[in-house]
Amino acid sequence: MKMEPKYPNYAVETNRILSKAPFISDLGIQPVHFKPGKCKTKLKLVKRHFQQDGYVHAAVQAAMADHTAGAAASTLIEQDEIILTAEYKINFLRAAKGKIMTCTASVLKPGRRLIVAESVVYCETLEKSKMVSKAMVTLAVVRTSSYLQGKED
Repeated sequence: MKMEPKYPNYAVETNRILSKAPFISDLGIQPVHFKPGKCKTKLKLVKRHFQQDGYVHAAVQAAMADHTAGAAASTLIEQDEIILTAEYKINFLRAAKGKIMTCTASVLKPGRRLIVAESVVYCETLEKSKMVSKAMVTLAVVRTSSYLQGKED
C-alpha cells in the first residue's frame, strides 16, 4: 500500500520527533532514513544498554520499537497534529547481543485518529543480523490545539 503524506513538509515533524525527544537522545537512537509510512533507526550499543547478564535490555528494545513506529506514523499526519502512543505489544524473539541495533517501522493502517504500525528490531554483530523483537504499535493522532488547551479526552 502506497502511503500519502497529508502535510507536504512532513520531514520537519519527523525530524523533530527523531532529534528532540530527550529520552531517545539519551539512549543514543539515531535516524537512518524515513519516507511516508516508514522509518528506520539505529543504535550503537554500549554498556548502559545491557542488562545484568550481558543482553540488550528489553526496555531499550521497546523504546526503540515504539519511537520508530511513532516517527513512521508522523510522516502521515497534518501539520497541526502530533502522535502519541496509545498501546503497544512487543514480542522478544531471542536474546539480543551485538554491536548495533536497527529498527524498521512500517505503518499498516493509516487511520484518521488511530494509526497502527509494526516495528521490527534487529541486533547486528560483525557477521550477521538477527531479528530480536517485533512490536505492534497503536498511535493516537492528536490535534495540537486541542491537546495544548486540554480538550483532548
